[in-house]
Amino acid sequence: MLRKLKRTAIPLYVELADLLRGRIARGNWPPGHRLPTLEELVAEFGVARVTVRQAMDILSAEGRIVRQQGRGTFVAESAGDGRWMRVETTLDALANMYAGTKPRLLTFLDTIAVPPLTPKDGTPAPRYRFMRRVHSRNDVPYALINIYVDARIFARAPKRFRNETVIPILQAMPGVVIAKARQTLTIGSADVETAELLSVPVNSPIADVRRVFNAPDGTVIYLGEVTYRGDFIHLEMDLKK
Repeated sequence: MLRKLKRTAIPLYVELADLLRGRIARGNWPPGHRLPTLEELVAEFGVARVTVRQAMDILSAEGRIVRQQGRGTFVAESAGDGRWMRVETTLDALANMYAGTKPRLLTFLDTIAVPPLTPKDGTPAPRYRFMRRVHSRNDVPYALINIYVDARIFARAPKRFRNETVIPILQAMPGVVIAKARQTLTIGSADVETAELLSVPVNSPIADVRRVFNAPDGTVIYLGEVTYRGDFIHLEMDLKK
């Protein structure tokens, strides 16, 4: 059956890679499964051969598929569920998760800005340093982040804040006490800008996570607004009796 891909600002090969990635993640194509031939995929999606090849190149670079000369293309045995990014529910686990990853940070805005705080968030700091970033893994973007850090804290280690993930720095910095930390998660869909930055089709599922850290006196020292690709994350928690 012919499936027409949507014509959006996202390149067709990226959209196709996202769709095929989803089939692997959902188990429609389990590890070891032989993928349809190039011609079959061209016929199914109504795209050029080069588009299919480029989509396959992305999945191959991610380690999701393996090409075997003379046999075809197969789902990698280690592919499994691509949702490797956990949405942690404790501060220590969150800091450890970021400390154990080495994402590529693409910061495309670094300035002073006013964070969108509410009265229940706490007392605003005098000024905030703002960074807007894209985090990538294996050249695949998985998170878009708006970061607001108390400018007084940022000034103590500006180079580190600009080049490393922020939460482990805050937790380990002498004299900085995170007395309260909370986060909320909502499910949404990617708008045009988010879709372009995360290389997903418009209206793809995303998870928006908002994190607020307070000092002992109630001052908001960190606000993080994170948008994750829906196909890269999972949420797991114990249910209390």
